[in-house]
Amino acid sequence: MRLGVEAVLVEGELVPGDVEIADGAVAGYGLASANGRGIAVPGFVDLQVNGFAGVDLLDADTDGYARAGDALLETGVTAYVPTFITAEETRLVDALRAVPKSSGDGPRILGVHLEGPFLSATRIGAHPVELRRDPDVALAARLVEPGPVVLMTIAPELPGASELVTFLHERGIVVSCGHSDATASEAHAVFDQGVATVTHLFNAMRPLGHRDPGIVGAALARPDVIVQIIVDGVHLAPEVVQLVWRAGAGRVALVTDAIAAAGAGDGPFRLGDIEVEVRDGAARRADDGVLAGSVVTMIEAVRNLHALGVPLERALDAASSVPARVLGSTAVGRIERGAAADIVVLDDELQIERVLVAGNTRVAA
Repeated sequence: MRLGVEAVLVEGELVPGDVEIADGAVAGYGLASANGRGIAVPGFVDLQVNGFAGVDLLDADTDGYARAGDALLETGVTAYVPTFITAEETRLVDALRAVPKSSGDGPRILGVHLEGPFLSATRIGAHPVELRRDPDVALAARLVEPGPVVLMTIAPELPGASELVTFLHERGIVVSCGHSDATASEAHAVFDQGVATVTHLFNAMRPLGHRDPGIVGAALARPDVIVQIIVDGVHLAPEVVQLVWRAGAGRVALVTDAIAAAGAGDGPFRLGDIEVEVRDGAARRADDGVLAGSVVTMIEAVRNLHALGVPLERALDAASSVPARVLGSTAVGRIERGAAADIVVLDDELQIERVLVAGNTRVAA
């Protein structure tokens, strides 16, 4: 089967020609295509999805995951990491056990992102502060035992953080710094330990200062750290996005931090037990107005980043191959011969025409 496209994004370059798919995998690309239309790009990979289409994944059952997955596919996401905010231990364990073992015909579930509970009380954001904890290896062991945790956000300045990083790395779990009041030196210490990414840069962390660069300055100064950003026009000013890109092009990963309101419109929603009010595209805690995730979709984030001057090929990489690198995955976020045909077809206006998972068309305009 051929896609009938005029070009394909391969390793950050648009290669003229069509794509052929056989047995769910990419069989060839750059093939002669006299009347090809649109471009084929790797399916998007989202590292931070709290919920979608009215579904809060912390409380979702199999049907909820199916509904959220179908809606995520409509936005070009073919692989994602369900994300659970800070909650009671028993609730997190129950949520981990409820994650479907198979993605079915929806987007691939790559594992779970635990965004907490080992976060800074002073940079807690929308998380329930009373449930945060200092790093505790015994608690971490109980949390990772029941389910497929692949990513955990921690505040690296907290006592016991170094020991926790070692524990998680020994189990193949990626550690990300976030919700942190870390100084630059505290951040460098865990970066030197092998931590190589930061959760939603700038948000819920020590501000960047010219004499106190904090975790933001440390991350942007290091070529070995991938920075995750939410480009929704709310979490970061346009100039800040451009600054991040100029400092870190090639190691910027787009994330949505989507909550249940994403794809569902304005109104009252929940993020775990937190009451959230969504108005004019911004999600905030109902009680104190603190930002509580976002409602941006990944294709919107790509368009937003591109509109700020980032070349289209690089903006698309930021939504696919770069987040896949955070997880060390070569199975998603790329188009190459033999790779699973998880592909998004875009038209000239960056509208989604088709979404394929393992070569099967799941969305068609």
